[in-house]
Amino acid sequence: MKHYNYIFTGSGLSALMVVFKMIQSEKFQDKTILLIDENSKKTNDRTWCFWEKSNGEFDVVVSKKWNSALFANQKFSRELDFEPYQYKMIRGLDFYSYIFDTISKQGNVTFLNKKVIDFSDLDSKVVIKTETESFTCDKLFNSIYNPEIVKSQNKYPLLSQHFIGWFVKTKAEVFNPDRATFMDFSIEQKGNTKFMYVLPTSTTEALLEPTLFSHHLLKKEEYEAEIQLYLKKLGVSDFEITEKEQGNIPMTCYLFWKHNTKNIINIGSAGGWTKASTGFTFRHTTKKAKKLVDFIQKNSDFRKFHKKDKFWFYDLLFLDVLDKNNELGSKVFSSLFKKGNPSLVLKFLDHETSYLEDFQVMLKCPKIPFVKALLGRIFRF
Repeated sequence: MKHYNYIFTGSGLSALMVVFKMIQSEKFQDKTILLIDENSKKTNDRTWCFWEKSNGEFDVVVSKKWNSALFANQKFSRELDFEPYQYKMIRGLDFYSYIFDTISKQGNVTFLNKKVIDFSDLDSKVVIKTETESFTCDKLFNSIYNPEIVKSQNKYPLLSQHFIGWFVKTKAEVFNPDRATFMDFSIEQKGNTKFMYVLPTSTTEALLEPTLFSHHLLKKEEYEAEIQLYLKKLGVSDFEITEKEQGNIPMTCYLFWKHNTKNIINIGSAGGWTKASTGFTFRHTTKKAKKLVDFIQKNSDFRKFHKKDKFWFYDLLFLDVLDKNNELGSKVFSSLFKKGNPSLVLKFLDHETSYLEDFQVMLKCPKIPFVKALLGRIFRF
């Protein structure tokens, strides 16, 4: 069996980000690295959006930026000024191409287009099996998500952020390319947390995604009917669909890191790297990847990497609220954005606020659902 210093099972955002940060550090040039994935990452399978101040290291693959966004529900709408942040969009294929181009220039990094079927920590090494061959390594980074691990327990709720998106091109000029629609809860909720997400790239082109934070997925026709209805409300009758995407992001505060071993660490969705209360992934993964690369330069035991923080607990309470009363999502987000400071909310969602700023954000939220969630949570720990 061929041996590597580091092997990554899966080559999604988290794995590619960690490898990219390893390359950037220039501390791993003498280490052999293998990425194994049955998906060759040759298609545009997703879109990531995030916010950051001024220019960022991935601006080279950012396809669109917005300085403001619309928030709406059935009773009000507000244009959110994101200053000093910019809201940015990256298409999956652009990111994959950029990272793989960087990887191709490294003599110590290899990609293998195979399906991983098993792996195990033997203490002195890790063994990874594909359908045709096996490998060993010193350290394994696993990003293959197993939902059954979370479904088999009931201490930490599991919801999904799920959506189907259409990239459309319209005959009429109906979109404002200078303003994204962050969340539009004016669409029919049907007992769920449900909003329309619109990312316009020109006056005639946009990505529209009906998005839900809920327990159960919809039929494909239900998402697409919602898009058609929304376009109709915008006065659009003549359009073409240029691309489609769909996603299902796990939203949970389950303790994935409990499954880490000395030599195996779970990353990405498999490691709880997704922002549990919103599903935002890109910025959180960037930060986690940097911390992990710094960690492995000084530590050899992956069980020591993760630490819970206050934001984990905030997310847990919010998920407890939605788990019991899924229809309250619109009320919670509306309370944050109706009169609150948008940039402070974004800072809070990025895990960068002080306790005083946390309190300022929380004051905007409806109190009773969160008090009930807090009391219920006390008896579940």
